[in-house]
Amino acid sequence: MKNEIVKSWIDQYSGPLLKKALYLLSNKEDAQDVVQDVFIAAFSSYDSFEGKSQPLTWLMAILNRKIADFYRNKYKSEPTIKLDHFFDETGSWKNNDVLNDWNVSTESELLDNKEFNKTLEECIEELPARWKILLKMYYLEEKKAPEVSQELNVSTTNLWKILQRSRMQLRECLEFNWFSKS
Repeated sequence: MKNEIVKSWIDQYSGPLLKKALYLLSNKEDAQDVVQDVFIAAFSSYDSFEGKSQPLTWLMAILNRKIADFYRNKYKSEPTIKLDHFFDETGSWKNNDVLNDWNVSTESELLDNKEFNKTLEECIEELPARWKILLKMYYLEEKKAPEVSQELNVSTTNLWKILQRSRMQLRECLEFNWFSKS
């Protein structure tokens, strides 16, 4: 019975789980591996499923934990990033263009633009993996800072610094790949 139920869950819920995993991981193979891990965990802990929620809700909770595990493991394996690109040895900006305002009338003007969103996604993918992991958890998964810090075992202060550096890198990338071409 357990085998048939889990098989039916695989048929019904692989699509939504894979879609969310791909959105959060940005790599098809990693997303497929994580979804496979979700179903292995669901099979192993099937007896703990009490039916108080929909199966998809339970599977999504498992997915969230598996993605957090993925990020935690990946974060630990990434090398430390240096900021020589942005600052000189005195701590001053090397390039003040990052501080310039963009000529945009509204945020929605940009966010409704498919080409801008493609450029933004490409810029996010260019971030160092450690930064991208934290950025995605905080902004895309909308997890609170203490939760991200705890899941990845980083201090809240370090989290804020990495998020700030990620935003600076994104700004520079967008400046070069979008705004200077407009």
